Amino acid sequence: MTIKVIEQRVLRGPNLFSRRQCVQTLADLGETACAVTSDLPGFDEELLALFPGMRDFEEPLAHGSLTAEVIGRVALELQRLAGAEPDVPFATFMQGKRAQVKMAVSYQLEPVGVLAMDSAMAIVAALYAGENIAIHNHMAALKQAAGHAAIGTSTAAVVDAALWRGIPAIRIADDANLFQLGWGSRQKRLHAHMSSDISHVAVSIAGNKQLTKAMLAQGGIPVPEGGLATSADEALAIAARLRFPVMVKPQGGSHGKGVSARCDNADDLAAACHATYQAAQQHARKTIIERAIEGRHYRVLVAGSRVAAAALRRPPCIRGNGVSTVQELVDIENLSPARGQGQDNLLTHLRIDEHAIKLLRAQGLAPDSIVAAGRDVRLRANAHLSAGGTAEDVTEQLQPATAKMCVRAARLVGLDVAGIDLVCRDIGQPLAAQGGAIIGVNAAPGFRMHEYPSKGRARPAGDAIVEAMFGQGDGRIPVIAVTGTTGKTTTVLMIAHCTRLAGINTGVTTTEGVFINGERIVEGDCAGFHSARVLLTSPEVDLAVLETARGGILKRGLAFDRCSVAVVLNVSNDHLGIDGIETVEDMVKVKAVVARAATGAVVLNADDHHCVAIEAHLEADVERIYFSMESENPMLLRHLEKRGRAAYFQDNALVLADGARRSEVMKAWSMPAAMHGHARYNIANALAAAAALMGAGFSRDDISAGLSTFVSDAASNPLRSNIVRARGVTIIVDYAHNQAAFEAMGQMAKSLSAGRCVAVVTCPGDRRDADLRAIGRACAVDFDELFVYEADPRGRASGATARLIVQGARAAGKDSAVLHAVVPVSDAFSTAMACCRPGDVLVFACGSAETAGRETARYIDSPLHSATPANPAIRTMVR
Repeated sequence: MTIKVIEQRVLRGPNLFSRRQCVQTLADLGETACAVTSDLPGFDEELLALFPGMRDFEEPLAHGSLTAEVIGRVALELQRLAGAEPDVPFATFMQGKRAQVKMAVSYQLEPVGVLAMDSAMAIVAALYAGENIAIHNHMAALKQAAGHAAIGTSTAAVVDAALWRGIPAIRIADDANLFQLGWGSRQKRLHAHMSSDISHVAVSIAGNKQLTKAMLAQGGIPVPEGGLATSADEALAIAARLRFPVMVKPQGGSHGKGVSARCDNADDLAAACHATYQAAQQHARKTIIERAIEGRHYRVLVAGSRVAAAALRRPPCIRGNGVSTVQELVDIENLSPARGQGQDNLLTHLRIDEHAIKLLRAQGLAPDSIVAAGRDVRLRANAHLSAGGTAEDVTEQLQPATAKMCVRAARLVGLDVAGIDLVCRDIGQPLAAQGGAIIGVNAAPGFRMHEYPSKGRARPAGDAIVEAMFGQGDGRIPVIAVTGTTGKTTTVLMIAHCTRLAGINTGVTTTEGVFINGERIVEGDCAGFHSARVLLTSPEVDLAVLETARGGILKRGLAFDRCSVAVVLNVSNDHLGIDGIETVEDMVKVKAVVARAATGAVVLNADDHHCVAIEAHLEADVERIYFSMESENPMLLRHLEKRGRAAYFQDNALVLADGARRSEVMKAWSMPAAMHGHARYNIANALAAAAALMGAGFSRDDISAGLSTFVSDAASNPLRSNIVRARGVTIIVDYAHNQAAFEAMGQMAKSLSAGRCVAVVTCPGDRRDADLRAIGRACAVDFDELFVYEADPRGRASGATARLIVQGARAAGKDSAVLHAVVPVSDAFSTAMACCRPGDVLVFACGSAETAGRETARYIDSPLHSATPANPAIRTMVR
């Protein structure tokens, strides 16, 4: 069996398959595409022998599962075995043409998800072929990928808490613990488990233990007496002054590195201080000599203005059994699944190193000593988890005054989130009264000991950090997503113009670029995933309006998990036959992905039955807001009877319905984009924009002020029905490229023309033959003469696209004498202009602003964007 991968896509947001991220693979499964496992003797036994964890799949296998289903389940199992199981595991598939199958499998870590899918196909293919399978090779690669992409335990605690609260999380890079929590101006950054709210100065202070002690002491908080030493002699002198016992630690160390065992008598003081100083030198140029505080070691987690958790930390220890040596006991303990290397495990492996050997010697032991049954043996002087220590939750025992002191200590250093290290005999008693002290303040405290204590109640440390960062907010800015076949760009710009006029910093994505407050920061077709992420990660954006095109949804999924308002303008037969979307009903499902992401309101076109059908895909608690060009539309009337909100056109005015109230927004003639009512499709776009703004909480006055001043020309919104006048001819330049657009252009041209209507049209060659003929039929209705050129054949032979459009027009009854297939655009446009007379209207369908400017400039005295329009009172007409 050979599996040929045709295409693989990582869908990082809501998509056709799920609201979850997944890996989509289009593959040719050959002769096994329709094979079922029940027809393959021994297949299920071999598969389950390889993956015993898939026993729940045993019954489906016995009854007969398709190859694609098996591949999906294996991909999920591989991720689970690699330690990267998705939060919501799912695997599904769609049968395509011939033996092609589109499979989708959810993932937690993107690199692991992709590799698991590839491995699953290879394993299943080998099983079908009866070949030997080196499963360990696949698992080794998967575990390595999982290790590289894994999120640290403490970081994961914060991210999971944020997601649980509905705060969006964006990982900046797959191999870095750097996250953005929230969007736009409400975002905060999380690096490892340190928030962007923490200042560099505060982190610097916390990293200098001596400076931290000085600040705390100045604030009246008990700290150990001590001093700084730069040599062994200075360390000995300070230790002598302080008397016994003393501790030695680096000025800027972390995780207990370089911290010595305490020194108790004069005989070994010099040797102990010298050895500790040498170890400390690996972590800091200066060392701290301080009085040893009697008692237990505690860690208190401060988040904002409260204590989130407190833990008693115990040094790493083993208990003898009367049979095993110290080394053997350590090896046994390290077999615990809770222990591992680094900070990503619940506990850290125990080590027998120089420090452990010295401590063992002080206890009369060596690594090969057999430890008496029941005897506890310490392996470290400090209780840090990174050194193998354990923790017990003592949050409820923390004395209130001590809790307040810990919060104050964090504030004195300047930290909103801090780990306070303190030593005392009993954390339930006042600190000063028992001679206890705060011995350190940590700017990036780990949460393992609180989230996963060895004993006691687990504390949601991550949630406490998120609350300190966001309070009760969700970190989201309003997002309005607009999709549809035609009118997306203009509707987006209308909405954005209204919000900017209302004083809101607005980000916009369109097919012309990414804009923030009207300034383009990225140029190009920006109606997909990555462009939307540009805005969502921009701290200056308070509201985002996103043009959300079909291609972006299919290639990467949505860039957002949910939006405030979704707008579906219309759905027609454009881009069919591409990416597996074969019918208009398929396209409805694509557009419905955007609608299903809305949590506030979904705006739907009541005049488009495909849009109306999307209502069935929506959750019951999501508001429906309809817009319509027909005030007597039955769907609209039923909606209004239920006191639903809507925007509709009545008596040449845009009207908003809000429950029982009706209010006129403006007359169509006062809206420049409506072209005195000639551009009915722009009235529809304005209604959609008004409905979206109403759904987002904007007032009627905000909407009226915006739409009455919205102007779009070739400079700000190129190729959206830009109008110029040349030699008495009204030229309408538009990015029309489908049947619906040409129908709208024809109707508007007819209503404007005092003479004939002429069109210069084209369409990308990747459209179906039927769609190209449909464009020809649409043009035949209102245009008196038609010139067809080619700009983007996309695999078709030269002239083939133009011939199909002409065929469609001829089939609609148009005389061949007025149908011209002129392939070069310059020839087509100049020939069309030559046949026009003053008073005629010429529609120039063009996908390039540069081409449009070049061609029209030959007939007018100034550039396209500054030319005088046909009606001086109206600067532009947009779609």
